[in-house]
Amino acid sequence: MNDRLDSLTSWNADWSGLRVAVLGLSMTGFSVADTLAELGADVLVVTEGADPEYARLLPVIGARLHVGGLDEVPAELVAFAPDVIVASPGFAPHHPVVAWAQASGIALWGDIELAWRVRDKVLRADGTPAEWLLITGTNGKTTTTQMTAAMLVEGGLRAAPCGNIGVPVLDAVRDPGGFDVLVVEISSHQLWYLSHQISREGAVSPHASVCLNLAPDHLKWHGSFEAYRDAKAVVYANTRVACVYNRTDAATRRMVEDAEVVEGARAVGFGLDIPGPSDVGVVEGILVDRAFLDDRRTSALELCTVDDLAAHGLAAAHLVADALAAAALARSLEVPPAAIREALIAFHLDAHRIQNVGTVRGITWIDDSKATNPHAAASSLAAYPGAVWIVGGRLKGVDINGLVESRGPATKAAIVIGLDRTEIVAAFARHAPSVPVIEVDAGETEDVMAQVVRIAAGVADDGDVVLLAPAAASFDQFTSYADRGRRFAAAVQDLTAGGADDEHDDPSGSRDA
Repeated sequence: MNDRLDSLTSWNADWSGLRVAVLGLSMTGFSVADTLAELGADVLVVTEGADPEYARLLPVIGARLHVGGLDEVPAELVAFAPDVIVASPGFAPHHPVVAWAQASGIALWGDIELAWRVRDKVLRADGTPAEWLLITGTNGKTTTTQMTAAMLVEGGLRAAPCGNIGVPVLDAVRDPGGFDVLVVEISSHQLWYLSHQISREGAVSPHASVCLNLAPDHLKWHGSFEAYRDAKAVVYANTRVACVYNRTDAATRRMVEDAEVVEGARAVGFGLDIPGPSDVGVVEGILVDRAFLDDRRTSALELCTVDDLAAHGLAAAHLVADALAAAALARSLEVPPAAIREALIAFHLDAHRIQNVGTVRGITWIDDSKATNPHAAASSLAAYPGAVWIVGGRLKGVDINGLVESRGPATKAAIVIGLDRTEIVAAFARHAPSVPVIEVDAGETEDVMAQVVRIAAGVADDGDVVLLAPAAASFDQFTSYADRGRRFAAAVQDLTAGGADDEHDDPSGSRDA
């Protein structure tokens, strides 16, 4: 069977009759099942819970469905005797079915592996598949992915942001219109599955790749910070042209130094300081490229200015860094500097990423609900020193002490929400005892944000900022970080309806991811 799997490196290969078990029926899981069914494989989807619409569509596309508990390997899956299992990213390495597959010697793929194998379904004008750019990091992935895609489109290329950003890579691969470039946001979970394939012939080989930064996250899923780091490092494997790394994050530099890349691939650093001859950076308020030009030892190309970014709400340090990383990826594909500037000055952040949702009675309310870990929250707090900080949720096994120690003393007050309040309150007592800390009971799920906003309005003064940067996941009290942000914005609007006359942004354009 290994010989057959090794031969399946094209949409046009013979996939008929291949027995494939698909774990999970999320958006990604359905895209995998739909692709394999179209290829003629024998598909069994195994899941603990099924979205009714996806469940209805599976028999239509010719796939079977098993719904039930997965604490043990289902007998139906064992009897199916799959040739390969394709797991949705939510299935951790220690999950019983994943562990069974590895112990049984069954090939284990993720959706990225499958997408790369069939990427030639729709070809470019020159008869080749779309180029891939891979983007990972603890924070900033989505913003950088969107910026990169916008730059490529402005430069005249057909580009699609996809992957962990919300559009499955397989959907982009199968789009009949085709693309020149796929800009793939890739999570540590997807990279872990990809790690099993990086040394085989024909493995994923991106044009360029980046790990934006590294900080503890998803430790329960990976089991340790070292395992999380090793998964992130897979992003650079087999890169052909440019390995983009963060000059201020030594871990990303080491990833590039240790990576097995295609001969000729270059290391390109990004940072807010003056760049070296193979880097991008900032010189006297100007974002410049010293990597992708012939005379890079004595010259630089102007990309845009920090003032350009500031005029569009993108001047926070971490957003400038994201813009530089995106520019490096775009420049690796020869996108002109003028197109990069035009893309940036037209760019808008997603909802729930440092979004100003209102100014009420002189208090500015900022929704950064997407700051779901301490590293992201630290960036937000750096942009708004002295804020009233709304923090808490499910910490995902991450230690909050470092964040509270470094940023907590500068806050005006902390309003603590969520399941893991005890750790946060203790961290303030230890590292910032003079900061007022107000707990909001986790049981108040339905109106928690209304209560939080009322409390914050009583603490903040004219000219203050109230910052929702939870540093934690949302699933203890909300359906998603977007739901958390929407409830926050709605509560702020209720304040406005209660007598404020200042303008506020309409958050109705927010999206789930």
